[in-house]
Amino acid sequence: MANLITLLRFPLLVLVLLLFYPPSLVSRWAAVGLLFILVMMDTLDGFVARRRNEVSLLGSILDIAADRAVEIVLWVCFADLNLIPLAIPILVIIRGTLVDALRSAGARRGQTPFSITGSKWGKRLVASPLMRTCYGAAKGVAFCGLAVTQALRLYPPGSPQRASLDGFALFSSIMSWIAVVLCLVRALPVLVEAPTTIREID
Repeated sequence: MANLITLLRFPLLVLVLLLFYPPSLVSRWAAVGLLFILVMMDTLDGFVARRRNEVSLLGSILDIAADRAVEIVLWVCFADLNLIPLAIPILVIIRGTLVDALRSAGARRGQTPFSITGSKWGKRLVASPLMRTCYGAAKGVAFCGLAVTQALRLYPPGSPQRASLDGFALFSSIMSWIAVVLCLVRALPVLVEAPTTIREID
């Protein structure tokens, strides 16, 4: 069940993207609602996996793949819509590529994605509930805020909704950069420790 929830995030992501672009308030507000569900599904699949004792290496890999697909595609989409600078998806893509390459090398040796870092500080930054919650919350708030900003763009100048556009855009931009900083910080232990771990196994 947990893996099914994870896999359903892929078609839902595509649907959200399709709803972002048409110049329709119904379409864009629907995208906001579905995006919120998409973000919450990341928490739901982990909860279901633990409750049903379905935690597995495959589930962990699928979860990371879904997370990576959602975050990269949405960052690229928001940059394409001129809601964030292009630097954000570039940083996230480079970070994700390096981390996933190191994790895949560890996986070939039987290591789970989060076990590739052995130090206490590394585990706290990468896998602790606090860091994962902070990063997930920052990313989710940023995504939903950017989606709301995209919807507000359609309201006519002078309307109350349009008057809130600049505030939402600024808030969403700040949250986007906070999410990116946390993303980069959580990558540090993997980038520092994984090469040593992989050499020791070799």
